[in-house]
Amino acid sequence: MSSSAYDIVATDTLSSTFRVLDLCGVLLNGILGGLIARRKNFDAVGFVVLAMLTATAGGILRDLMIQAGPPFALTDPYYLYTACAGAAVAWWVPFTSRPARRFLVVADAVVLGTWAATGASKALSNGLGVMPALLLGCLTAIGGSMIRDVSVGETPAVFGGNKLYAVPALCSAATDVALVRVGVPEAVAMLAATLVGAATCLMAYWRSWKLPVIGDRERRRAERSGALGDGRVGGTVATGWRRALLARPRRQTGARRRRHVHPDDL
Repeated sequence: MSSSAYDIVATDTLSSTFRVLDLCGVLLNGILGGLIARRKNFDAVGFVVLAMLTATAGGILRDLMIQAGPPFALTDPYYLYTACAGAAVAWWVPFTSRPARRFLVVADAVVLGTWAATGASKALSNGLGVMPALLLGCLTAIGGSMIRDVSVGETPAVFGGNKLYAVPALCSAATDVALVRVGVPEAVAMLAATLVGAATCLMAYWRSWKLPVIGDRERRRAERSGALGDGRVGGTVATGWRRALLARPRRQTGARRRRHVHPDDL
């Protein structure tokens, strides 16, 4: 077999592998959406809606922004059926055991890397630049979960205070873009990007990596300036919005209030 024929066979094999991973990701995210519906005590309609949003919304948004025809999740019937299957699994299986939870974490990390690489690759193949490819790679990976969280009245988990999730997606998309730019075949670049994204996501979960939030920064600054404790900085009482955010008003107890009352006033 010639080298060109071998490259074609390898590319087709990787493409088939990524399609299987893509559908597995739809099933997994359908399960995750269904588990949110279970936690919220939704009915069957809520299970199906959240499963579809979690599993397909990111890819639909990507395709709508690229404007390269109808969204792929709507033209391929397997995607919606697989998302519904994920909702059915979450309806019957609570996934409360530790092995089940660990499986969901590992599978979600692989899917995150796969979807970020797929989004970035599709953006590049449609003639978009580096920054749009990074944006669409991240949007493909985390867009569904963001829309799901907003739909149930919660702040999207990727906005802070949680273990890294958007950053591994960005690492996966950036890896794919960098490798494609230096001439690596697209399928190989997607495979490497998937491994980078999945490994980063699992390390973040294992090591509890988080990005700093603004409240931590302001608290450290206040601690350095002495704003915490008795509330005095340089001999004057600390005032302003930092004090309002960081210092809770102290309630005086009845005993303390009575301590300041003169006996003649009783």
